[in-house]
Amino acid sequence: MNQPTSTRSFPSKYPVGVQTFREIREEGYLYIDKTEYIAKLLNGKYYFLSRPRRFGKSLLLSTIEAYFRGERELFKGLFLDSFTEDWEPHPILHIDLNNGIYDTKEGLIKLLELHISEWENFFAISNENTENYGFNLRFSRVIKEACVKTGKKVVILVDEYDKPLLNAVNDERLSDELRGVLKALYSNLKTMDRYIEFAMLTGVARFSKVSIFSDLNNLNDISFVDEYAGICGITAKEFDLYFHQPLTKLADYLDLDREALKEELKRLYDGYHFTEKSPDVYNPFSIMNVFANRRLDSYWFDSGTPTYLMKLIERGHWRLDKLAPTEIERSKLANAGIQTNNPVPVCFQSGYLTIKEYDPLFKTYMLDYPNEEVKQGFLSFLIPYFIEKNANDGDFSVKRFTMAALQGDADEFMQLMESMIAGVPYSEKGSAEAHFQNAIYLLFTLMGFYTHTEMRTSNGRIDLTVDTEKFLYIFEFKIDSSAEEAMKQILEKKYWLPYVKSNKEIILIGANFDAKERSLSGWIINRL
Repeated sequence: MNQPTSTRSFPSKYPVGVQTFREIREEGYLYIDKTEYIAKLLNGKYYFLSRPRRFGKSLLLSTIEAYFRGERELFKGLFLDSFTEDWEPHPILHIDLNNGIYDTKEGLIKLLELHISEWENFFAISNENTENYGFNLRFSRVIKEACVKTGKKVVILVDEYDKPLLNAVNDERLSDELRGVLKALYSNLKTMDRYIEFAMLTGVARFSKVSIFSDLNNLNDISFVDEYAGICGITAKEFDLYFHQPLTKLADYLDLDREALKEELKRLYDGYHFTEKSPDVYNPFSIMNVFANRRLDSYWFDSGTPTYLMKLIERGHWRLDKLAPTEIERSKLANAGIQTNNPVPVCFQSGYLTIKEYDPLFKTYMLDYPNEEVKQGFLSFLIPYFIEKNANDGDFSVKRFTMAALQGDADEFMQLMESMIAGVPYSEKGSAEAHFQNAIYLLFTLMGFYTHTEMRTSNGRIDLTVDTEKFLYIFEFKIDSSAEEAMKQILEKKYWLPYVKSNKEIILIGANFDAKERSLSGWIINRL
């Protein structure tokens, strides 16, 4: 990217919630110049881009639309203004699927037909005798007639193409019906090719080409292309350029050291990598909110809840400690869709996991949470699914639990854990152990303790270790057995041996879950 290197003054208005390129430019909001990426896109024709929500996909499409409308005045001072002299306007067909209601196939078709009716009116295309036309044929007709009437090929932009399918992730029948509608719609990108100048689809989840794009072998997926890794979001270089002065002002306002504030912003909001050679990318929604509100907070995660991810985790009885960090083959990460029971690819596509390392020999990625905002927000969101009681209600208290663990009062926090776990729901006995382990993992992790599950030793695997400043806890859990059997396993396999030189008191806890009663039925504590 040929970004300017100066630290000149930039607008102090931050486009929180503003996704229209024209409004940002005319109203003097800060705009991070991404138009060099658009210049590269002009060398091709059909594109698909997967990026997390609120990462700038809608603004990208709005910027592309402004270019193809010939609105050169909006690009003054930006890369694209000096790159090309071709500002001839083209007819635009822009579909935004973000705000529809998709509880039936008819709801999606109705929304598409509303778009088509608007285009028919705008381009003066007769809609008489169209009752025998399906939305697909009407869309084909609009593409052709818009090109013929204007003398220019058509530009097609689809925002949040996958929103209907994400809403139906747990309804296989509805998902299949919606997929059929979308497949018919997008097939026009191939059959009407001679009338199309440019097309781009964006979304969160990358669905397998077999399911939706099976006929679109001309669709260029740039989601995993290094060249486009920074097309959305704020790269580290862009942050240094555009937020140099605002960072100093924010540090003064918060009474913080400037470099310390910068490191905190990186810890909270940076860390995204969308390809193996991706630059560091900040979450744009969170960063814009921080500078607009002059407050560090959980912005991106609080702006929407990943309920479809929870459905995938429940469906596959997934262990949360296996979610991050985790290793996955490149092919599985790139090609898996939301139909899988493995939530890892969808967590990556949705922004809850990101690439931290790449092994070129085995072509595998190491994924982890991108930053602290995502990790804390995601784990906190999952708490109600695994813990019955609110942490501030009844006998359970976050403060009491934390203090008991820090002070080595194992019996106290086991009693609190018993209160917490009482009544935890799960769907079948086979998933009970994973469900209980998820609850305990979430609890200790959110308390800020170093938590490790299934730690390997020479004699086996420890169910759970929890590390505090003065104490190291070693847990073994049984289902429908006994606390005695759990403790016997710890002692026979000498799980404590790897930690004897830790200079911490080691506390051994064997516990049993009663699957029928859905509760802790007993525990034994030994101190070394």
